[in-house]
Amino acid sequence: MEVKIGVQHAPREITLESGQSAEDVERAVADALVGKAQLLSLVDEHGRKVLIPADRLAYVEIGETTARKVGFGAL
Repeated sequence: MEVKIGVQHAPREITLESGQSAEDVERAVADALVGKAQLLSLVDEHGRKVLIPADRLAYVEIGETTARKVGFGAL
């Protein structure tokens, strides 16, 4: 699943492909926003962990996994 995270005072958003379910990502974001966790911690599909300070979150967009197009085709 694709997750896009906006961070305050950062010019670019963070985009990652996560193996976590939408519910798990949403729960982690909610816990960070209500103060249960000081960091939003997500793991991408390669096992890398992304940590973002909860007080710096601007937005989190949770989307579906998009299939990558391979090859050449007509436009």
